[in-house]
Amino acid sequence: FARQEWSALSASFQVAMPPHARRAPVWSNSELLDLITVWGEEVVQSQLRSSRRNFDTFGQVSRDMMERGHEQDALQCRIKVKELRSAYRKARKANSRSGAPPTTCRFYKELDAILGSDPTSIPSTTVDMGEREDEEEEEESRTEGAGAGG
Repeated sequence: FARQEWSALSASFQVAMPPHARRAPVWSNSELLDLITVWGEEVVQSQLRSSRRNFDTFGQVSRDMMERGHEQDALQCRIKVKELRSAYRKARKANSRSGAPPTTCRFYKELDAILGSDPTSIPSTTVDMGEREDEEEEEESRTEGAGAGG
């Protein structure tokens, strides 16, 4: 392609893109809190754990959101839940590093109530063997000291 043809093709492609594909809608705090509440319900969590295809579950989440006066569709709810889960996991992983300053994310407490016991949300941790060795040495020296006096 010549440069002009490429520019024209590129410009026509941009015009043809649907407006909703460019940017996700901004969620208000009340919408997010309602989404977290609905998503956190035990029946929803149970369905999400048991089903490989969760679109029907997010359809129900969307209907529950509509009953609360919001207009998000199933896909928007699913995407937002994934974003919330990701932000929570990043904060939790950062907090698992020793010496790191405390990290949080928006609605951390609410998300922790839902995801805190979820094994896929708990970062793997490494054990610092240095502390364990120190404790063992202290125990050995106490044991040796008690045996020497007898």
